[in-house]
Amino acid sequence: MAKATKKQALGRGLSALLKDPDNDIKSVEDKNADKVVGNIIELELESIDVNPFQPRTSFNDETLRELATSIKEVGVIQPITVRKLDFNNYQLVSGERRFRASKLAGLKSIPAYIRIANDQESLTMALVENIQRQDLDPIEIALSYQRLIDEISLTQEQLSDRVGKKRSTIANYLRLLKLDPIVQTGMRDGFISMGHGRALINIEDSQQQLDTYEMVIGKSLSVRETEKLVKAINNPNESVSDTVATTNQLPRHISKGIKDFSEYFGAKIDVKVSSKGSGKLIIPFSSEEDFKRLKKLINSED
Repeated sequence: MAKATKKQALGRGLSALLKDPDNDIKSVEDKNADKVVGNIIELELESIDVNPFQPRTSFNDETLRELATSIKEVGVIQPITVRKLDFNNYQLVSGERRFRASKLAGLKSIPAYIRIANDQESLTMALVENIQRQDLDPIEIALSYQRLIDEISLTQEQLSDRVGKKRSTIANYLRLLKLDPIVQTGMRDGFISMGHGRALINIEDSQQQLDTYEMVIGKSLSVRETEKLVKAINNPNESVSDTVATTNQLPRHISKGIKDFSEYFGAKIDVKVSSKGSGKLIIPFSSEEDFKRLKKLINSED
C-alpha cells in the first residue's frame, strides 16, 4: 500500500512530488533527488525568497514592465535558478528580473532549475552567473568581484580562473571602488563611462575628484580629454586651464542644460556645437530595450 502511494505521488508530476512531505528532498543523496535537482520544475512564486547575495541592487521599472508584458504574451522563456532551503521553500540564485516581472504579470508560478547548495556555493553561483550578464554596470561588476574575494576568500588569480577574465581586467574593475560614492553613482547612472572613472581614480583628493567629475559632465568631455585634464591636475608644471581650453568648449546655456537632458533620459547625452552656434544632441542606448525606453520618453511629450 505504501509503495502504491509513492508511485501515485510520482505520477502527479515533479511539482506535486516537491509538495509531498513523505518525499521531501534535502540532499542530492535522497531518493528521487535525481528527478528534481537540475531539472526544470514549475514552482509557485510565493514559495521563492529573493537572494540576499544578488549583486544587482537596482531594477529599471520601465524595463521590468516591458518584460512583464512579454511574459504575459509568450511566458517565461528562460527558467530561473533556485536552491532548496526547506520543505516547499526556495531561494533565488539567479533570474530576479524574471521573478519580479512574473509577479508584475500576475503569474502564480514560474519555471525553475532546482539546485541544492550551501550558502557559499549559492553566493558563488549567483555572483559568477551575474558577472557574465551584459547589462551589469561597471560598479555592480566591481562589487561582485569584491564580494567573491572577501566572502569566498579568493585571490585575484583564483577569481581570474573562476570568471574567465584576465587578472588585469579584474584589477581595473576593483579600482573603481576607490572612486568617491557620488562618482560611482554617476557611472551607474550612465553619466560617465568606465574609462572616465579609471581616469578620475588618479585624483586622490576627494573634493578635487568631485570638482573634476562635475567638469567632465558639464563640458561633455571624452575619455581622452578627461585623461589629459587629470594629467594636468596631477602635474603642477602643466596648466590645467590650458588643457581644458583644448577640449570642446560649450556655451554656458548648453553646459547648464546638458545635465538636465542626461538626467531626463537616464544616459550621458553628448553635444556637438559648431562655431556658428548650431549643433546636435547624441542620445546613446545600450540595447533594443533601452532604445524602446528612450522612444517612449520622447513620445510621452507629444
